[in-house]
Amino acid sequence: MTQVSERPIIIPRRTLLMAGGALAIAACSRTARADEGQYASSPVRALTDAQWRERLPRASYDVLRHEHTERPFTSPLNDEHRAGTFVCRGCELPLFLSGWKFDSGTGWPSFFQVNPANIGTKRDLAIGFPRTEYHCARCLGHQGHVFDDGPRPTGKRYCNNGVALSFRPG
Repeated sequence: MTQVSERPIIIPRRTLLMAGGALAIAACSRTARADEGQYASSPVRALTDAQWRERLPRASYDVLRHEHTERPFTSPLNDEHRAGTFVCRGCELPLFLSGWKFDSGTGWPSFFQVNPANIGTKRDLAIGFPRTEYHCARCLGHQGHVFDDGPRPTGKRYCNNGVALSFRPG
């Protein structure tokens, strides 16, 4: 019969913390892969950083391509109340109808509903606690974050950077 050692396995705290940190980073930094969804072969997915920089105004580029956030209460889309569609500024994919917009008081255009086929999501821990980031499914451009404090009927608040959107009346 083989004897089993009764000595405890000792893992240095530093090793354990580093392994845990690596797992957390891997779990949180998941980004939409280029092969996901119906837009996987879209030509905008092949644009280089230089092409995006040329195609977009600086603030839109920073938000859409590098997940920055615009200052609150600076977007003219906060005061946009006409009938129409809010589209991704990077590729013009329709994301929100004007009837889904509401004033959240946050300083960013907010919506209680989104066209679900046209967005992707990922977990975001950039500010120390979990949030759900959403992005355009076609160009993978960062739009904002979704929260569970919106109005009925969905209870959702899609808090969008205004510079990541364009408005199409109609």
